[in-house]
Amino acid sequence: MRRSRAFIPTTKEAPSDATLPSHQFLVRGGFINQQGAGLYNFMPLGKIVLEKIRKVVKEELDKAGCSEVQLSFVTPISLWDRSGRAETMGKEMLRISDRHQNDFVLSPTNEEAMVELVKNRVTSYKDLPVNLYQINTKFRDEARPRYGLLRGREFLMKDGYSFHASKEDMVREFDLMESTYKKIFTRLGLDFRVVQADSGAIGGDGSKEFHVLADSGEDTIVVCEACDYGANIETIFESEEEIDALNEKSYEELSNQQLDEKCDCGGKLSFKKGIEVGHIFQLGDKYSSALDAKFNDESGKPKAFEMATFGIGVSRLVASVIEQNHDENGCIWTKETCPYMVNIMVSNIKDYAQTALGEELYLKLQDKNVEVILDDRKDRFGFKMKDAELIGFPYTIIIGKELANGQVQIYDRKTTEKTSVNVDEVMSKIMELI
Repeated sequence: MRRSRAFIPTTKEAPSDATLPSHQFLVRGGFINQQGAGLYNFMPLGKIVLEKIRKVVKEELDKAGCSEVQLSFVTPISLWDRSGRAETMGKEMLRISDRHQNDFVLSPTNEEAMVELVKNRVTSYKDLPVNLYQINTKFRDEARPRYGLLRGREFLMKDGYSFHASKEDMVREFDLMESTYKKIFTRLGLDFRVVQADSGAIGGDGSKEFHVLADSGEDTIVVCEACDYGANIETIFESEEEIDALNEKSYEELSNQQLDEKCDCGGKLSFKKGIEVGHIFQLGDKYSSALDAKFNDESGKPKAFEMATFGIGVSRLVASVIEQNHDENGCIWTKETCPYMVNIMVSNIKDYAQTALGEELYLKLQDKNVEVILDDRKDRFGFKMKDAELIGFPYTIIIGKELANGQVQIYDRKTTEKTSVNVDEVMSKIMELI
């Protein structure tokens, strides 16, 4: 992509309601823009990042034996009536009526719809287990949408649902999905923890959350410094007032607060702030029984499916990466999530030698299948450099005055270091870095 042709509307000003770095930088960097309260458009850079995250999620799920489907975003309210969630979901579920006065909802999740998809199509224990997932739009009518993509009303979510002949097999799949989720978040370059969680409105007997550790996280979690133990404070403290008070505290305030208890392993427990990006549930037969979804077991008797459900906030991950990776100048994308790996910046577009080298490197990197953007704008060097830092390209090749001496600079966004490199070594150095 040539920057002169790209639609990347960067700006110096952040929205007045943007309090978190991800909200500020994603808007300022031209990744997203607000359509309405809790509603965001993804512009070209944001769409690239979103699709990269989606690709990682899909690849790991497919490797684990899951099958992708796509359900209707609109579902009949009757499904939710039968499961009992039409009332328990409350006002977060947006209800609509068509011209014939039939009632529907904009799906906030899809347990009921997926059960209906499988019902009467999987009829024997021999056809189990089945694990189906989709990466699709969801809508939850948040009372106070805020924090940009972290608490919007419309969002992209991966939701998966597995069906089993026994509880033991459901637990096996639950453990497999926990392992798969760990692979996904590791590939995305995130520092995360798995914690015991409350099942909430989804229900079931057991659930785990996946939290990206970030000082600005909305949730408070307890982690062990010696082992992998972690828990949401909702599973530890009974008092809602105490839970709310802890969640309102900043990371700095929590870091000074000690926990008297120790982990079962003997390690020290401490508070951390986290952004929930994934949640997995052991549902049992809650939904299959309510919707009369059954299969014939080995003895030929009808039995309700044992189920589990698995969610990942795909669009929320876009913001989570930046909450964990940024500085005062802008985004610092991980290599798996960056919109472009290499930015070639021609300092003086009127200088033929600089322009020619920029074009040469641009074509060579494209031939190597490197995601590269050529900043061929006529703007000042300082302006283009601030844009590069704001957007967060991992590496920027700066073609400037040093070219007269046969050198260019490579700027590393994460370390902020500039390294002078001979022109004939640029390609080998960049390929080594990426």
